[in-house]
Amino acid sequence: MDDVDPRSSATGSEINRFWETARGRAGLGRLAVVTGVSAATAVPPPAWAFGATPEQADELLALVLDGTKTATASAHWEYEAEGEALPSPGDLSIVLDGAGHPRALVRTTAVAVVPFSQVGEEHARAEGEGDLSLAHWRDVHQRFFTATLAEVGRPFDDAMPVVCETLELLYPRRRGARERSPELVDA
Repeated sequence: MDDVDPRSSATGSEINRFWETARGRAGLGRLAVVTGVSAATAVPPPAWAFGATPEQADELLALVLDGTKTATASAHWEYEAEGEALPSPGDLSIVLDGAGHPRALVRTTAVAVVPFSQVGEEHARAEGEGDLSLAHWRDVHQRFFTATLAEVGRPFDDAMPVVCETLELLYPRRRGARERSPELVDA
């Protein structure tokens, strides 16, 4: 999921500017008015891009922005190899485009780790790719995981653990989405 290096184009200041706008528009800075700025609201969340190429990053980001893609999947073995913690419900992330620029703020709403062979139709549909079928999801993800796992010295395995993550787009809001107030609508 994060194979496009966020440091390649996005600068810390670009991510900080995006975070300032996104957290305000998503209503995440309201408590800071009363309690003051905390580390949770001052420090931007992790920034990453979908896919393994800039083209994939842009395609998958477009699906998130139009509301089609509300889930993603990653190989658990990649998290292990990189020493990273698995995502948790409530985690925020800044999603980068293929050029490494921040474009979306998402929140993880659910996480399940299941064997590749047990990823279900509902998750495949929520990923929003291709014809939304489980067969398409398995074909595309088997090829993707085969390539990415080779980089960490692991072969693809039908029983390998997959991190299935459900996402909520917080910013920018989709056109036509229910808004709490008119000033939250983005063009």
